[in-house]
Amino acid sequence: MTRHFQIDMDLLNQRLLRVSSGVAEALQKSVKALLDRDKPLAEQVINGDVRINRREVEIEEECLKLLALYQPVAEDLRFIAAVLKTNTDLERMGDEAVNIAEHAVALTKADPVKMPEQLGEMSAAAMKMVFESLDAFVKRDTALARKVCEEDDVVDDLNGEVIKHVKTMMQESPQTISPAMRLFSVSRHLERIADHATNIGEHVVYMVEGTIIRHNEISFTRADVQEED
Repeated sequence: MTRHFQIDMDLLNQRLLRVSSGVAEALQKSVKALLDRDKPLAEQVINGDVRINRREVEIEEECLKLLALYQPVAEDLRFIAAVLKTNTDLERMGDEAVNIAEHAVALTKADPVKMPEQLGEMSAAAMKMVFESLDAFVKRDTALARKVCEEDDVVDDLNGEVIKHVKTMMQESPQTISPAMRLFSVSRHLERIADHATNIGEHVVYMVEGTIIRHNEISFTRADVQEED
């Protein structure tokens, strides 16, 4: 490939890292706004989503331009494919951050309710997965990427505990039903964030090894597909 292609690939990587940083910051702020009942911080997350969406479109357009201009193969093609998919997961994480921020704003208008301890643990576990998945992408670290995928079970278990806690809260204090339902939704958003981090881990494995691992029961490689054909 030409020198211009390598320059464009490096710029694409830098763009993705900028989006990653922005999304991670939005996620952290949304959770902090929820736990601290910080309405201005939550509104900051909501208003910042436009920037994330714009950058997501720019990266997609750049990927398509590189595919059309250079017709890359092998590792270069896998990298662009991984960027396209990771870009989508990052944008959806940004949406989940907005969803959490919107619940945070709504909760500031109601009487304070005690946050389930598991919700804080769940947010920390989900954020850990996000940072590890992005670190794995930067370092092309498939071992770390696979570790992220395994950690999703921890978040799923915590989600189940939060749901039980919220149900108990509503049963014991019917006046808390409305805010409790928002906490239930926040838990689901955190679970989805962890799912997107898992997706990124899977993209990293594909980018580096050419192996598709998103179906747990079997891994697919390019050779497997060719043999079936």
